[in-house]
This record gives sequence, structure tokens and C-alpha cells, in this order.
Amino acid sequence: MQLKRFDFLVTLFIFILSVAARAQHIPTPKEHFGFNIGENYQLATFIQTEAYFKKLDAISGKAKYTIIGKTEESRDQFMLIITSPANHNKLEYYKSISQKLGNAEGLTNAQARAMATEGKTVVWIDGGLHATEVAGIHQLIETAYTLLSRNDDETNRILDNVIILLTHANPDGQELVSNWYMRNSTPEKRSTQGLPILYQKYVGHDNNRDFYMLNMKESQNIARQLFIEWLPQIMYNHHQSGPPGSIVAGAPYRDPFNYVFDPLIITGLDALGAAMQNRLNSEGKTGYTSKAGSVFSTWYNGGLRTTTYFHNMIGLLTEIVGSPNPMDIPLVTQRLVPNAATPNPVIPQKWYFRQTIDYSVSLNYSVLDYAARNKDVLLYNIYQMGRNSIERGGKDFWALSPSKIDKMNQHIQEAQKKLRPDSNTNETPRFPGNIIPVKYYDTVMKDPALRDPRGFIISADQPDLATAVEFLNALIKTGVLVHRATKAFEVNGKKYPENSFIVKTNQAFRPHVLDMFEPQDHPNDFQYPGGPPVPPYDAAGWTLAYQMGFQFDRIVEGFDGPFERNPLGKLITLKGKFTGPASPKGFVLNAQANNSFKIVNQLLKEGVPVFRITNEIAGTNSNIGSFYISAGTKEKGILERMTNQMGIEVLGVSKQPTGLQKISAARIALWDTYGGSMPSGWIRWMMEQFNYSIDVIYAPDIDKGDLKSKYDVIVF
Repeated sequence: MQLKRFDFLVTLFIFILSVAARAQHIPTPKEHFGFNIGENYQLATFIQTEAYFKKLDAISGKAKYTIIGKTEESRDQFMLIITSPANHNKLEYYKSISQKLGNAEGLTNAQARAMATEGKTVVWIDGGLHATEVAGIHQLIETAYTLLSRNDDETNRILDNVIILLTHANPDGQELVSNWYMRNSTPEKRSTQGLPILYQKYVGHDNNRDFYMLNMKESQNIARQLFIEWLPQIMYNHHQSGPPGSIVAGAPYRDPFNYVFDPLIITGLDALGAAMQNRLNSEGKTGYTSKAGSVFSTWYNGGLRTTTYFHNMIGLLTEIVGSPNPMDIPLVTQRLVPNAATPNPVIPQKWYFRQTIDYSVSLNYSVLDYAARNKDVLLYNIYQMGRNSIERGGKDFWALSPSKIDKMNQHIQEAQKKLRPDSNTNETPRFPGNIIPVKYYDTVMKDPALRDPRGFIISADQPDLATAVEFLNALIKTGVLVHRATKAFEVNGKKYPENSFIVKTNQAFRPHVLDMFEPQDHPNDFQYPGGPPVPPYDAAGWTLAYQMGFQFDRIVEGFDGPFERNPLGKLITLKGKFTGPASPKGFVLNAQANNSFKIVNQLLKEGVPVFRITNEIAGTNSNIGSFYISAGTKEKGILERMTNQMGIEVLGVSKQPTGLQKISAARIALWDTYGGSMPSGWIRWMMEQFNYSIDVIYAPDIDKGDLKSKYDVIVF
């Protein structure tokens, strides 16, 4: 009897184990999609991918499926969080450690080191931003499967020490591109070419130019996770394609780097770039190029990868070859001799999509293994970079930059001319012992006028405060701290009213603050002395505060006042207001305020007469060109509704102004091309933001002629 009972218990135990094993079986991509990731002529759609990631969440205790927001086409944008079950049980705690170290506020050095020891490295890996670069999202699928199905020492070490954020960067684009590719029943004829529309609703490829202003919903969703929620120490942005004659281009990147961010960013890129190259070399995977081997630099602020540098994160980019259609690696003779940029060249050969996926997974593992082995260093370094920024913003500081070096050289040349009036000022300066006196450094780097700013003040008494608030909200979405004045104050003899806004530079993301307020100081970069310039990888100059056209003051001395801190990540809302008499004859909207145009267009759509003012209105701040609306019940209701939304001031007037000119909605056409134009897409988005009604027209519409009878304006 006891033996039978023992046999029963053994059988039951084996049964329980087998059930548990089946419950933990991670479905292979082939079991779910019907093909292996990287198989020739096969692409997964977003619907399939979304279902697979949800399935991984349901099956594995190591995966958590989360939705980070809606896309422009209203799909769910997801992030799969992968780490050990023990870490999942304390996920919010580890997130709070990453937040505290990333914001670098209120911690002693000892506390930061203790947190770095206790915490887990947070690593972001995304895919699919540029949807025609199909390797990006497919490597994400394969990486998720690999991390969840493998049980080797390296994978377990990664899961124990790293929290991995696998994030889909463009769901809309994947669904469009994959369906377009798979539409042809003959596999060999499949192609991603000839897409009928942009692979992001408005801006297509320019979705990677949106990460400092965050106009698109996908950008906003991603920025919240990167800069408010998780503050990863490493982020990895997958792209295509590598330079001809290579397989993949990656870190470290060529000069110039941007002088506002911390040098630990550059050395961190060196370390991770070495880890990535070493991994490929150890696995016999040739063709990695870096530095001058590709065009990619770290100057630009606005790309998904590059904006992270201005937030003390090590941002990685790889550009890899590969297509579901087999391709050839071409012969590029100048890449065949090993050098520092390409130490292990690839030889010409046939190339298959599965090789691209294998390379990508190896690169991901190299990053994750580095993150696991160096978690305390990475966590502490993001704190240290934040502390460096806070300290630099809290004292007199002079950043080294090309323009300051030019000023030094100018002083040196002037001194040389006095010493040797017959000398050529282009010659190397000659001083006793050929040593340039340090006073020429001090002349520039101790000049009070050349100090970095301590902060910026945006006065509340400007005509377009709502646009200034839109700028501030763009900063807030990237984790920047903003303060509001609770009462009037004075700085440097200038008075500012209550509700003015202050952005100080003594904060962890100081590099981003400076970059959004200050003009960029790009170095002279020539192929050789007197030769043509080296083209910048992307935009060389941008200053959002200038582009948006509001008023602000740059303050170089330390200052304080009755300032209330805006909660981190909380957007500012402006309350609209009505001023003037209690029973006005009509209302005036200032044309200097951008949001006035949103309201006027809505009024016109609802049949309300609107006039432009051609004469000054005595006793008001209204300018010629402002809008006048009669004070009817319908008019007032629309104004009240929209004023609260737009945060704008409506001026009531006791009598109708003279010299009114009635306006009507313009009949506007916007040119576009089949397949989509990014400039046209941006304009379409902007028109929608300001409530303009537009018709999008194409070549056949233009060829029909007689456009003047249909439209007042055609935008090309």
C-alpha cells in the first residue's frame, strides 16, 4: 500500500513538473508567425507582433507587456519589459532608483553609490522607427524570444542584473510596410518600394527629427518612458543601412560631438563600442565600422538616439545591412585594409536576412552583457553626470567651445602683431620660449560676459505666452525642471510679473536646457586646410526658443525669487481669460498670439463673422491686424470654450472699432506626391493644429488646370 502511494506521488510530481514545463514553453517565432524571423521573403505585421508579445507576457514570468500610449493612427504602442521574476516583483522600486540617480537631486555621494550597488541597470532597445528598415522590429522579436527561451549563464546574469525595455518605435509603419511587402503572392517579387503613403502618418522618416519638440504622439510616448519614467542608463536605437562594403556601423562615432553634454557620454560610447565590436569579432562576424568609417556623429539634438546624450544617457545607434530579399555585399576596396575604424573588414559575399538578425541579437547581447557586468558603474555615472550639470549650473562656468577658442586666437594674433608688426597673422604665434602666456586663456575664460547662463526667465506679460508655454511643455516632456513665480519679483533691476516662468540650469538635464535656449557653436570642420567642409551628419544648428519666437531673458548671475517648482513631467496649462467691460460690444483677439488663429478658424467653420482691425484701438494693447468678433451669444460661447483650451486672453471692447475688414476662410490646397512628402506632411499636421481646412492635391489635380476657380492658395 505504501509502495503504491509512493508510486502515485512520484507520478503526480512528474505530472506537475511536465505541466509547469509546458506552461513555461516559450513559443518560437515560427510557431506563432509561421516562419522563422529572418527567413527569406517573410515579414511580420504589427498585428502579429503585438499578439506575440502579449503571448510572451501571458506565458513567461520574465516578461511584462505594457502600453505606453496611442500612435497617430490610434494603435497601441507597446513596450515589453524583460527581467528576472525577482526583479519584476520589485520593478517600481528599481525604477525609483533609476529615477533618483538620473535626476541626481538630494543625494549624497555615499547614497548614490549605495543605490548604484543595489539597483539594476536599465537598458532600452527599440525597433521599427524607420519602418522600411525592416530589420529593426524583427530583431526586437528575435531578441525577446532569445532572452526568454535561453537558460545559459550569460542570459541569467543579464536577467538578474538588467531591466530591459524592448520598445516598438512605430507600430503604424510596421503594419503598412509589412502588408505592402507581403501583398505579392510571388515571394521573389516582394519589395518595400513604392509605398503609397508615408510610414508615419505625417512625417515619415522625419519621426527621427522630432525628439526635442515632440510633436508626434509616438515621440511623446517614447520621451515619457525615457526621460520621466525610466531614465535608462543605455538606450539602443536600431537602424539601416550600413555604409557600402560594411555590415554594420556603430559606436564610437566620428567628431564633432556636442560640447554641452558630459564627457562621460563620449567615453561611455567608447567602452560600449568596444564591447560590441569584441562580441562580433569573437563570433567571427566581420564588417563592423565606427568613427570615421561612417558619417554618424553625436552633434545633433533631435533624433531618438541623439537627444538622450543631452540627458546623460549613453545612446547607441547601429546601421546594419539586410533585407528579406537576399542581397550582395559589394566590393569596396578602400574598406578591405584593416584600420582603427574597420578592424575586421567583410569580404564581398551574398547576404541573407537571417545573418542580419543574428548580428543584431549578438549586438544586443553585447550591450546587455556589458550592462550586467558594469551595472554599478553605469548607475553611478548617470548620477555623476547629473551632479556635474547641477554644479556647473549653480556657479560661474565657462564651457570650452570653438567660438571661445577663436576669441583666444584673436587676442593672441593681435599680441603677435604688436610683437612682430611684419609677421603674417596666420603664422604660429611666437612668444618667449614659444609658450603662449596663460593670460590669453584668462581673457576669454574669465570674462564675466562670456559665462554660461544660470537660467532663463520667460515673462508672463508678453503677447504670446501660450506659445512660450508650448515651448516649456516640450522641455517638461523631456524631464526638464521648470519653476513658476508665485508673485512679482525683480532680477538685475528688471521687474517680472506673477506667473512668469523660470528655467534654471542647475539641473541634471542642463545640456538639453542650454541646447534649446542657446545658439549652437558648431566647429569649423574641413576635409583639409582650405578644402571643402565635411557635411554634418544631420542638422548643425537649431534653437527651439528662437524658432518659436517668444520673449525670454538670459541670466548669467545667480538669482532667486518666489519660485514654485512645477512637478516633474506635469505639463503647464494656461487659463484663458476675458478682460475689459462686463458687457462688451465685441471681442478682440491679438494676432500676435498664434492660438488666436486656431480660434478664428474655428469661428469661421461655425459660421461666425470675423473681422480684421485696420486701425489702432485707443487705450488698448491691440495691434493692427488683430481680430474682432461681435459679442453675440453664439460668439461668446465659442470664445469661452476655446479660450479655456488655448490659454489665450480675449479683450472685450465697449464699441465696435472703425476700419474693419471682414475675412473668410481661404480655400487652401496642399501639394503632395504619391508615396508621401515629408515637407507636405509637416505642413498638413501644422494646418490641422491651427484648424485650417485644406485639400491635399496631387499631380493629376494640377494637370486638370483651372485651380484658380477652386483655391485661393496652393502650398508647395
